[in-house]
Amino acid sequence: MGKKKTILVVDDDPDQLHGLSIRLKANGYKVAFAKDCVQTIGAVRKAKPDLVLLDIGLPAGDGYLVLERLAKLNLLPSHPVIVVSAEDATVHRQKALAAGAVAYFQKPADDAELQVAIQTALGQQN
Repeated sequence: MGKKKTILVVDDDPDQLHGLSIRLKANGYKVAFAKDCVQTIGAVRKAKPDLVLLDIGLPAGDGYLVLERLAKLNLLPSHPVIVVSAEDATVHRQKALAAGAVAYFQKPADDAELQVAIQTALGQQN
């Protein structure tokens, strides 16, 4: 079996971070964290995650700023992003996908659907 895939969870809500961390670790992933836009860019460069789970509502710049910076730094192809946000999906899904996200989930995300999206996104890298 290969090395564990690393997922960077970006959210400023400690309960969300904890809940996602438990679910991801239970599914065999390593988990890294960032709580705002600035931390996220540094964490992507340092931790080199296989996937990013990104909230839209963040301090120090929103999730769209993160997507924009990752795209400008040419980091999106090797670090796919799935948005998991409390923002209304009818308003934000298309905007997030157009900005480079591979999927959009409105909180609370269905665990089974999120796991399928994660596996799909990770499978696209190989």
